[in-house]
Amino acid sequence: MERGWKEAGLVVLGIVLHALYMLSIFDIYFKTPIVHGMEPVSPRIQPPAKRLVLFIADGLRADKFFEMDASGRYRAPFLRSVIREKGRWGVSHARPPTESRPGHVAIIAGFYEDPSAVTKGWKANPVEFDSIFNRSRQTIAFGSPDIVPMFCAELSNSHWKSYPHEYEDFATDASFLDEWSFEQLRDFLNRSKTDTNLEKIFDGDQLVIFLHLLGCDTNGHAHRPFSSIYLNNIEVVDAGVKATVELVERIFADQRTAYIFTADHGMSDKGSHGDGHPANTETPLVVWGSGVRRPSPASPEDYEDDDTKFVDQHERHPPTPLGWGLRDIERVDVNQGDIAPLMSTLLGLPCPMNSVGSLPVAYLDLNEADVAEAVFANAKQILNQFLQKSRLKQATSLKFKPYMPLADYETIVKEIRKLIDKHQYETAIESAQDFIRLSLAGLHYFQTYDWAFLMSTVTMGYLGWMIYVLLHIIKNYTSILSHPSIPARKSKASPVQKNTVRIVGVSTLGVCSIILMVEHAPVLYQLYLALALLLWTEILSDSDFLYSVWNAVFSASPMSFIRTALASAVFILILEVLVLSFFMREVYTGVFLVGGVVGAVAVSCNIPGLSMIPAFVWASCWFLSVFTLLPVQISDNILFVVGSGFVVLGLAFWSWQLDRSLPADQAMRSIVCGPFYKSRRSNKIFYIQQAVVVAMSTCMVWVSTSIRGQKRGLPLPIQLMNWFLAGISIILPAFSAPEILGRLTSIFLGFAPPFLLLSIGYEAFFYSALALALISWILVEATLIHSPVNVDHDDASFHSVICDSIAPAFKATRPLKLGDMTVALCFIVLINVAFFGTGNVASLASFEISSVYRFITVFSPYTMAALLLWKLLIPFILVTCAFSAVMKLLKLPRLGCYFVVMLFSDIMTIHFFFLVRNTGSWLEIGQSISHFGIMSAQVVFVLLLFSITNVFTRDIVVSPREQVKLT
Repeated sequence: MERGWKEAGLVVLGIVLHALYMLSIFDIYFKTPIVHGMEPVSPRIQPPAKRLVLFIADGLRADKFFEMDASGRYRAPFLRSVIREKGRWGVSHARPPTESRPGHVAIIAGFYEDPSAVTKGWKANPVEFDSIFNRSRQTIAFGSPDIVPMFCAELSNSHWKSYPHEYEDFATDASFLDEWSFEQLRDFLNRSKTDTNLEKIFDGDQLVIFLHLLGCDTNGHAHRPFSSIYLNNIEVVDAGVKATVELVERIFADQRTAYIFTADHGMSDKGSHGDGHPANTETPLVVWGSGVRRPSPASPEDYEDDDTKFVDQHERHPPTPLGWGLRDIERVDVNQGDIAPLMSTLLGLPCPMNSVGSLPVAYLDLNEADVAEAVFANAKQILNQFLQKSRLKQATSLKFKPYMPLADYETIVKEIRKLIDKHQYETAIESAQDFIRLSLAGLHYFQTYDWAFLMSTVTMGYLGWMIYVLLHIIKNYTSILSHPSIPARKSKASPVQKNTVRIVGVSTLGVCSIILMVEHAPVLYQLYLALALLLWTEILSDSDFLYSVWNAVFSASPMSFIRTALASAVFILILEVLVLSFFMREVYTGVFLVGGVVGAVAVSCNIPGLSMIPAFVWASCWFLSVFTLLPVQISDNILFVVGSGFVVLGLAFWSWQLDRSLPADQAMRSIVCGPFYKSRRSNKIFYIQQAVVVAMSTCMVWVSTSIRGQKRGLPLPIQLMNWFLAGISIILPAFSAPEILGRLTSIFLGFAPPFLLLSIGYEAFFYSALALALISWILVEATLIHSPVNVDHDDASFHSVICDSIAPAFKATRPLKLGDMTVALCFIVLINVAFFGTGNVASLASFEISSVYRFITVFSPYTMAALLLWKLLIPFILVTCAFSAVMKLLKLPRLGCYFVVMLFSDIMTIHFFFLVRNTGSWLEIGQSISHFGIMSAQVVFVLLLFSITNVFTRDIVVSPREQVKLT
């Protein structure tokens, strides 16, 4: 009982450690830019515009907007005429996470989202911030209920309206959502002619009109950005913008209106977004109206094919594609956060106080004096953030290290002011822009001020955790220390010595905590340090055990030592190959090509009579190896999904007949079919019921897709039937026969219906390929323990490999051996290929959101995310069930194997920890964070899988050894 509580505590400690250290990445690299207590900086200019109309087409890709269609015409003729005749254009580069809320925050407030917003689903403001809307005299907004209330609900100076969530139906053409927004503004403007209250709203300057257009995003998710519905939606948006502009120009004849058209993020070919792929980060930007420069011809270097442009130190983008037909017009790209200072300048407003955007002067049609004043105000606003962060850090640091390049910032400010006063505007603008870059570098300096402390603390914490887990495995799950060749320590450490180590550790923690408290460091800093010191104190306090482990390692025979060292090196090498697989999915193709050959040879060498099994192992591994060569962009193909349903039924039938294909006197028949194979006829009715559910699910895939193809909502009875089939199917395996092959076949059939209903293309075949590989794994392990070599051994640990009856959940287990580490390593390989088989790990955006449309079509982010996660979880459940069966087969301790998996995962985790970066392209930055986060979460994820699969595998029965007859 005491040991059980200790191990439960160790598991909880592992979960807490990984969760905290995953958060440490944001403290090290990506602290929130929000600071308070600053004064706004108003530009000393005459505002060029009295009002600004902001159009944000949610989910609109830049290339689909700018390029011509198959018939040779452009999809947005009005906005294209604006580019050529009235305004400026470019590409706005978003940063991940490319979601709606972070994108709108960047556009409207000028900074890149606080990562803590993800805990609220990007729906609420975790920290209040300044924006264009609350700086304006009046804001009028219409659009989505997920965006408009977020920015306007708490503003007294706003008038807004949004449509109900039920309007967001993915089974229909969502362009009517955009028409709704245009219609609301049109009615509002027309009523202002007769309503004196509304007339007062429009009478005056500093007015912002915001239209959020969700149609492209919804249609992109539902039908993909290559679909006719998505592309036609662009035409709807263009026509709506044209009608709105014409109406505004009629009502306000003063020609003092500025217009900005852009998008919050793009859309991947798979109908998703979220990561840093250019399809998601590149959005269109068109600006025209009062205060905006007219088009200019491009210089030759702007459209040379070998030219590479830089937006800032993070982003690089290629030249304008020929298909856009805009190489002759000057293109001005911006970072998404640069739009906020542009809007502020056009309206004569102060930049939002936490904006990190740099004013794109190439868009402004102002005299040089006003441009210089606007850029100077932008520079002082960013400087104020730097100074506030510097003051806060200096007030709490015992040994403050200032940012030396800005130590004499007052002199720089005075010099820029003198240049403006002397009318040296061009030099002043260049100096102010340099000053902005320097201030942004200073902000980054303070955002990573504690980098060295945090990196060293977290690294020591990870190393301490891995050593602690390794020692726990050696102490509780191996028999290494009981070997008679290991000498005992002559003098053991006294309790006083152990307590001394603990007192030193606690004292060190106390001193460090006091220092951190004096510096007003975040509570998380205290926790990072406390975990690291706690682990190392516990490790060093048990000197007797450390001495025993040292002796066990170095007292072994030379051959044993060399064998252990080589095995450890091979394990680490394989784990490093798995790290590489996060960047190259094709690695798994090589792994399974080699694995198929090794498995087949292992079976042939151990039990030569099983001629069919080696061929099956080889073929199944090679079949699975194909999937990591296929593109992650999965095209809709209903025939693949329906065909895979028949494949599932065929494989299940083959599995039921496997015992007949094996000779009656072979050990393999007993191990894979169980002690009840002679009475399996009574279970056939149960398996037929499962097969009927699979067949019905296959039919529902066809029916649901056909209805969706008619561009109408999915009827409620169809949705309920799909939910019923997916729900009932996953319950049945728990009641199937307990032998290994029968139970795993039942699990395979049970999870097939939800996976088929959530599939859209070739990934449905991956399900069957993975199941075949898992059966191969079990067959290989079975042949290894039933080989004549192992049978001839009269070792008690080998004799107890096979359960001798219908075992309860926790039968006695044997100690772990070095060779058993391969089982945990195989599990990690398979659990990763379950993820990589049909996707990649950039983010959840890499997987098909359209997979959920057979269950729900009306927009519901949490339900859709749950269904998407469930689809991703199903292959993991198959792998974990097979892993549990192998542990039963080999009589391995379940929790001990979990700790081995955790240890192997942490070796990869600490590698990814050092690969996290905050420089380079945003695709690279986003992927580095995702990779680290995925591996950090694996300790919790695998534990969750163990808990789920225990329902299906706890009563699995392996044949008693006495029933095994070898030829």
